Amino acid sequence: MKKNWLVTNLNKKYFLKVGNKVFRCQIGLGGLNNAVKKIEGDKTTPIGKWYLRSLYYRSDRVLRPKLKKKNALKINRISKNCGWCDDIKSLHYNKYIKINNFLSLNLNYEKLWREDNAYDLIIVTSHNTKPIIKNKGSAIFIHCSFSDNRNTSGCVALKKKDLVFLLKNLSSVTYLDISS
Repeated sequence: MKKNWLVTNLNKKYFLKVGNKVFRCQIGLGGLNNAVKKIEGDKTTPIGKWYLRSLYYRSDRVLRPKLKKKNALKINRISKNCGWCDDIKSLHYNKYIKINNFLSLNLNYEKLWREDNAYDLIIVTSHNTKPIIKNKGSAIFIHCSFSDNRNTSGCVALKKKDLVFLLKNLSSVTYLDISS
C-alpha cells in the first residue's frame, strides 16, 4: 500500500488517508503541535513525517500480524514486563524497557500490557528518536482506538480492524505524515 499514511483534519475530526482509503482516527487531546514545540506530557500530537519503526502486539488478543513485506517492520510480542520509558531523567527516555529492571530505580514508564485494548497493536514511530531529546515527547505510537473513541495522550489511534487491515497491506518503508 502507498508509502505515506496522511493524518488530515476535516471539521475538527481526524482521518488517516492511505492511498484511496480513509479511516477515522483520534489524535492527542491537546490537538496538533509543531514537533519543535512538543513537550513531554502536553497531550499533543507532533506535526511531521515519522517513519514506522517497529510493531508490538498482544498475542493473547490478536494473531501475530502478517505483513506483505516480511521486513517492513520488526515485530515484537508484548508481555507483562514490557514498558516504554517516559522519564526525562532516565538514560532510557523514549525507549522500550523491561519493567522489572526499572522497579527499583523509581523512574516513570508506561506499561505496554494494558487492561484496555488500546495497546493490543502498537506501531512505534520515529518521533524524537534520532537523536532523542529529553522532554520532547516519548511513546508517540499508532495504536488501537479506545472503546469510547476518546482522544489520546499524543498518539494516533485507529479502530483495531482498520489497523489490522493496514498492517496486512503494508508493503514497503512507510511514514506517518501528520499535518495541520
